[in-house]
Parts: sequence; C-alpha cells; structure tokens
Amino acid sequence: MTERQPNEGLSGLLAEARWTQVELAAAVNRTGAEADVAVNCDKSNVNKWLGGTKPRKDVRPLVLEALSRRLGRPVTYEEAGWPLSAAETAVFAASRPADIVEGLVTTGREDMDPSRRKFLATTLYSAALPIPAFAELQGRAEAHASGRTTRIGAGEVRTVRTMTERIADILDELGGGHARPMAAAFLVNTVAPYLRADASEAVKKDMLAAASDLVYLTGWMAMYEKAHGLGQRYYGQALELAGAADDHVTYCRTLRGMSLQAANLKHTRKSLELADSAAEAAPKAGPRLQAFLTGQQAHGAALVGDRRQAFQRLRETEAALSKADNRRDAVGGYDQAAYHFHVSSVLYAFGDVPGSVKAMQDSNRVRPSVEKQGSAHANGLLAQRQLEMGHLEAACATWGKFLDDYETLSSSRADEHFEIMRRRLRPHMSNLYARELSERARELARQKSAV
Repeated sequence: MTERQPNEGLSGLLAEARWTQVELAAAVNRTGAEADVAVNCDKSNVNKWLGGTKPRKDVRPLVLEALSRRLGRPVTYEEAGWPLSAAETAVFAASRPADIVEGLVTTGREDMDPSRRKFLATTLYSAALPIPAFAELQGRAEAHASGRTTRIGAGEVRTVRTMTERIADILDELGGGHARPMAAAFLVNTVAPYLRADASEAVKKDMLAAASDLVYLTGWMAMYEKAHGLGQRYYGQALELAGAADDHVTYCRTLRGMSLQAANLKHTRKSLELADSAAEAAPKAGPRLQAFLTGQQAHGAALVGDRRQAFQRLRETEAALSKADNRRDAVGGYDQAAYHFHVSSVLYAFGDVPGSVKAMQDSNRVRPSVEKQGSAHANGLLAQRQLEMGHLEAACATWGKFLDDYETLSSSRADEHFEIMRRRLRPHMSNLYARELSERARELARQKSAV
C-alpha cells in the first residue's frame, strides 16, 4: 500500500490565501451552492486533502475556483497538487477549440442538447478569469476552412441582425427558456457557416460584429437563467468576435453584461471593475450607450459602498439619457425604465428601501408592455421590498401583477421569484389577500407542472 504524501501545493495555496481549513471548506461550499452542487465540506475534508487524499473529481474544480477568487488569479490543478493524468490532459487539449468559430459551435451544440442543460447550468463561473483588452483581440478570428465555395454578402449580415432582434423580442415576451435554445441553434446551423464562408473584408467584419451581438445576447440569457458558467463562456466568445470585428460597442456592451453577472453573484468589487473597464474602453459613445454604461457603474459603485461615485454616475446617466433619441435598440438598449431600475438598485444598496420602492414603481410605469420578462423581475423585487417595509397588501397586489406575466414565461429567474413569493407568503395566511394569492400560485404551479 502506497503511503500518501502531504499535499505541499495545496498547503502553500492555503497559506497564501491566509485561510484556515474551516474557511477553505466554507468557501468551497459557497462555490458549490452557486453552481447548484451540494458539497458539504468541513475541516475534516480539508485536513484529508492536505494529507494527500484527493477530493472527488467534481469537487476539485470547486476548490480551485474558491482559491482563485481569494487570490485574484487562476489556480491550476498542478499548483493544487493534483496534476492531470496523460488521459485527462488529452481530454482537456481536445476540448480546447482551435479557433473562435469552432468554440462557438461547441458551446452552441452543448446548449442545444436538452440532456446537457443541467450540466451546463452547473458549469462554474470563474471570478478570476482574466479579461482580454480590446487590442489583444483584434484580428484573431481568421476562419480556418479551405476550399470554401460559399460566399456571403450584406444580405446574410442583415439575416443575422434581424434574427437577433426577433430572438430579443421572444426573450422579452416569453422568457429565456424559449429564446436561448433558438439562439443556440441559429448560431450553430446558420451563423457559424456564415463565419466560415468567403466574403469581402468589409462583409467579414460586419458578419463578425453581427455574430458578436447575438452571442452577447445568448450569454445574457444564460446569465439570466442562472447558468453562470455557460453565460461567462458566451460572453468570452462575444468579446473575441467583437475584437476581431473591430467593434468597440459590442465589446463594451459585453463587459457591461459581465459586470451585471458579477453583481448578481455578489462579486461586488469585480462588478465595479468590469463596469469601469466597459466605460473606459468605449469609443466616443452616443448618449444612449453612455447611459447604458454609466448606469451599471452607478450600480457597481453602490455595491462597494461608494456613495459619492454611485450618485455621480446616476446624474451622468440621467443627463446622457435626456440627450438620447426615442429609439430603443432591441439588444443592449437603455431607456427610462432601465434608468429608474438602476436608481432603485442604488438606493436599495444604501438601505433606502422606501426610495428603492418608489424608483421601481417609476420604472414599471414607463416599461414597454411587451417586456414581460423584465416586468416579472421588477415586480418580484418590488413585492419583496414592499413586504420588507411591512406593506403586505401592497406586496400581494404587486405579486399579483408578477403572476400575470409569469403565467406565460419560461424563465429560471422568474421561477426563483415565484418560489420566494410562496415562501414569504406562508407566515401571512391569516390575511385574506395573502391566502387568495397563495391559492392562485398553487393552481398556477399545478398547471406549469402538468405542461
């Protein structure tokens, strides 16, 4: 029987992180919970790992991610004392796409496969993933196909742009659960062949930019559906495509989406860093794009407690939006509803619950009626905050509006709001409004489970 050797690599990382065994175990549990993986590590597990026992294969990535977040840099299997075998190394090498298009096809095919959905939803988000600068990405998307016979032109670019707008409309009306599989299929079956096709240099760049926009939207949907590792992968591919297309706007828009994702996962400092990077990398932006970026900077600043910067950014956002025209882009648009939503988020971060409620009500008043997914999210948050203030009947009325939208939505985020509503209503069954709402929710849950 071979005697186990103490794991000096993991021990060194633990010392570098200035963590106790208990703290590492807790961080691994938090990372697992984020990816919906039950781990239940404690000090005894960490002690065994330090003594030379390897964690289970599904736990090792969680340990590496927890350490990466603490240290602010990627941590490898080798560093942690768990070098990959030759077979595992070969699998990892084979999984690395040779170029951007191949990577996009691989991701899209996995996302199209219903049997892979659960796995993709638990793919880890990497908080220490380095973000390439725009200049590093330019010119990196050469297609590697020989003997191409297909040639595309401006019409194919319009097709991708139009389809992206239609998918955004379906997202707003029916939710990401319906829209994202369509986007993944279109990426694999139509966009990838277009990216491989012959074209003039101008059309190639236009197609890369159009593809980047769609991949950004698909990443946003994955993030919204709480498949955070998958969303991050799409976002990374959107950055690469935008860089290759020399498309500063989509590059900045994607960084802004990554900031929102980090905020949702409570990586507050990372969220502000990404929001600032998006604004700094922006070209001479029009007022709507400027508002889009500074609004997220305001949210990021509020999350780290920087009151002065948060409210300064809100003032900049309001001023920029006042100069914008009435056109609202289908993808990455920013309007008065989005501005008031950001105001609500900033006020709530600073503990002003009544102010956040009023701002969310202002947001709801100006939100287009077709945006059911956005409306459901806003009303879910609004009702929770009204209940936090002790306004039970107002919360019930808002949750009633949430259910109006939820009936036709397929959205993990809306499902989460639905479960929060049912849980928070339980202590209030002596109230008529709460009982009626609870019964309506029970019936709706039966209907959805029967579909």
